[in-house]
Amino acid sequence: MPKITKRQRQAKWLRIFRKVHRATGAALFIFFFFISTTGLLLGWKKHSGGVILSKTYKGTSTNLKEWLPVDSLHTIANAYLLENVSPDLSTEIDRIDIRKEKGIVKFVYADHIWGLQIDGATGKVLHTERRYSDLIEHIHDGSVLDDYLGTSDNQIKVFYTTIMGLALLLFTITGFWLWYGPKRMRRNNTST
Repeated sequence: MPKITKRQRQAKWLRIFRKVHRATGAALFIFFFFISTTGLLLGWKKHSGGVILSKTYKGTSTNLKEWLPVDSLHTIANAYLLENVSPDLSTEIDRIDIRKEKGIVKFVYADHIWGLQIDGATGKVLHTERRYSDLIEHIHDGSVLDDYLGTSDNQIKVFYTTIMGLALLLFTITGFWLWYGPKRMRRNNTST
């Protein structure tokens, strides 16, 4: 049986890495497309001129002692949402973002992409927005599938991010080897 040379072993590994790289890329192409596109949009969200993420407005006071209680602001937000946006919308809150330095409170809803910015001191609604950045983020991390299918504990998101993280790691390793392997083979070939 002929002895396998070092160069043949290196060539064999290169072929294996190329197959793994190609197969992973083909199998996960659509997911990489969504992750890269949404990642690009999320990177630009604050520089989108308010299209992806609205600017944060300023309230009348940054002194919390002058602010209305959060439950009063919540009541104002819900009433405004139902009266001025749509009476059919859910008022379930995803998060309340208090921006003391801006004097405002942001109310972000769980079941739709509407959000409100309210002056913490006066309770005046400063801005009504569609939070496209939240939708893009849910597509980016796969949680949109959990929302759509009603799975609990973000099971799909965890599985999706694990697979995509491992695939990116695999792409990095195989891609590096596909670049470095031929250089190494040439270097070894010229030194012998």
